[in-house]
Amino acid sequence: MSDTLLQVEDIRVRFPVKGGFVHALDGVSLDVRAGETVAVVGESGCGKTTLARAILGLQPFEGGSIRLGGRSVQGVEKGQASRVGMVWQDPYASLDPKWRVGKSVIEPLLIAGRHEPIEGLLQDVGLDPALASRYPHQLSGGQRQRVAIARALALAPPLVICDEPTAALDLSIQAQVLNLLKDLQAELGCAYLYISHDLLTVRFLADRIAVMYLGRIVEEGPTAEVFRCPRHPYTKALLESSPSIETLGQLPEAAKGELPDPTTRFVGCRFAGRCPKAQDLCLERDPAVQAVGDVRVWCHFPEADSLGST
Repeated sequence: MSDTLLQVEDIRVRFPVKGGFVHALDGVSLDVRAGETVAVVGESGCGKTTLARAILGLQPFEGGSIRLGGRSVQGVEKGQASRVGMVWQDPYASLDPKWRVGKSVIEPLLIAGRHEPIEGLLQDVGLDPALASRYPHQLSGGQRQRVAIARALALAPPLVICDEPTAALDLSIQAQVLNLLKDLQAELGCAYLYISHDLLTVRFLADRIAVMYLGRIVEEGPTAEVFRCPRHPYTKALLESSPSIETLGQLPEAAKGELPDPTTRFVGCRFAGRCPKAQDLCLERDPAVQAVGDVRVWCHFPEADSLGST
């Protein structure tokens, strides 16, 4: 029996805008296996959150298929919270400000007809059970995010989607939340689909990484290998722009060119206009996937230069 929890195959989502359509997801395929963490990274607007919404059944898609726990995803279905949990970026926005913390956490259990002590759910995420009677505005940002994590895990779903879960937190609290996610995964055996633009947190948490650019995955593979030796020019540019001890106080070199019009229908590689190594073929033909060891890359001329200590 396959241990694949999530299978996304050739998903396509487009939004109508003045002058055409924005192809938010343009043929995205991705798998997540039991117990692993897969990170989806890329610039703002590349389609990461749209992918999460499609998996949750909140975003209709025009083509492709999504299977979650062996079942096809076609909108929001009864019992879906027991198959996938969700931790949104801003816990203050995702928690009802008129509900006490305890009510927010046990809501999934009540809907499912189950009853468990609120104390244990809060203790599992490192919170004092006494906070159950408080409102979200009475908690710190880190405490609110722990509440959101407790709610997402209340039904012990095998898959949890985390959409920029540390973006609204300061650095010290970010580290606490990341360690909490790791500890909970070790204890519960759940898998994470971790969506982020923060490569430092991705490197710490993820087993595999998928790099997205303008609605497409351009490189996917084991996190350590992709960080050590990025094959796609966009992946390399993304990693080189990430802060490190070696580049402290230095501004990264700006990528060549400008982001294309999001309504563009590409004939060749969508990164060709910004790629320093683009050739005529890149402008004429959409690159097919190439396998380099355990890494898959969508590029006509994949690089093989190690970034060394990056």
